[in-house]
Amino acid sequence: MESELKILSPKPIELQPEPVISVGDGRPLLKPEPNIALPHVLSTEELERKYAAFVRHDVYGTMGMGELPWTEKILLALGLVLLVPLRVVAGIAILVIYYVICRVCTTFLAPNREDGQEDYAHMGGWRRAVIMQSGRFLTRSMLFVFGFYRIRERTTGNQVDGQLNHETVTRDQKDVFERPGAIVSNHVSYIDILFHMSSSFPSFVAKRSVAKLPLVGLISKCLGCVYVQRELKSSDFKGVSGVVNERIWEAHQNESAPKFMLFPEGTTTNGGYILPFKSGAFLAKAPLLPVILRYPYQRLSPAWDSISGLRHLIYLLCQFVNYIEVMQLPVYHPSEQEKEDPKLYAENVRKLMAHEGNLILSDISLAEKRVYHAALNGLFCQQ
Repeated sequence: MESELKILSPKPIELQPEPVISVGDGRPLLKPEPNIALPHVLSTEELERKYAAFVRHDVYGTMGMGELPWTEKILLALGLVLLVPLRVVAGIAILVIYYVICRVCTTFLAPNREDGQEDYAHMGGWRRAVIMQSGRFLTRSMLFVFGFYRIRERTTGNQVDGQLNHETVTRDQKDVFERPGAIVSNHVSYIDILFHMSSSFPSFVAKRSVAKLPLVGLISKCLGCVYVQRELKSSDFKGVSGVVNERIWEAHQNESAPKFMLFPEGTTTNGGYILPFKSGAFLAKAPLLPVILRYPYQRLSPAWDSISGLRHLIYLLCQFVNYIEVMQLPVYHPSEQEKEDPKLYAENVRKLMAHEGNLILSDISLAEKRVYHAALNGLFCQQ
């Protein structure tokens, strides 16, 4: 994801042009958005005000590179020696076990190859049952390995009264009416994916390169992930959007079809904000299930916002206990006006989640996040 970021100076930062942020092998980890104007000098306070949704507030400081107190250094050292080796071995073992299960269940079974995708989303019978049940159990075990020993979940709101357009509906019609086609969640960390897999085992949108990864590639196909090439726009994006919306509508109509998981913000925040939603996933006009995730913390925030992935993972594995809270809202049924206007539908769901989850509405997005990361390095990047 993002590169290792340099320590932020308390003095004003003068932004200088650079081509891209990269690592040692020269591959860019963060491609800046073009034509984004920034003031030439920004102080630490100005950066934190402007990009508040991505600012870290834990004891590890900005980019996870702050000066730690001695007590935290001791706890970190103990975690590094006692916890990390055990958790790494256990995590790899769980991943390998699930890969073997997926490999057995897909033996002699041809994947679905439509619309440029390749997956096993529509497998049925014992294969689907084994993959789902073992997947939910093993991802919950993975969360336990990561220190999430207890997950607090609560459901809010009233039940659907069984009336649709003021007409009496049959039980089957009511079941379809109440069934969401997708789950909509705020996006805070890579831990979000593990939780949703352990809870409802939905399909995700993933980068096309994920399908080629060892172990994870086959697992993602069994999840029924829809792959997208982020560098491509226009036709490829439209094709993926169409596949996603078809799958959402299918899940709404067919109980056996896998639900779809949506992170409509398009990137992660520090957990206290909710960014503008992309409206493409709301074109299906199907009911959605809003879910709000929070990660209370005392030392390290599990939020993956402005810290490199490897550094954050090591710190997270060093924590003796991590916490997650889940709030599930009632199924959201779009009005006729919202069905005709996906932007309105997306915005109304976003405002509902902000209100119920006590989240702050923010108007910045991934483009500003890229600029914030560049600014933390004292750089002004150009594509």
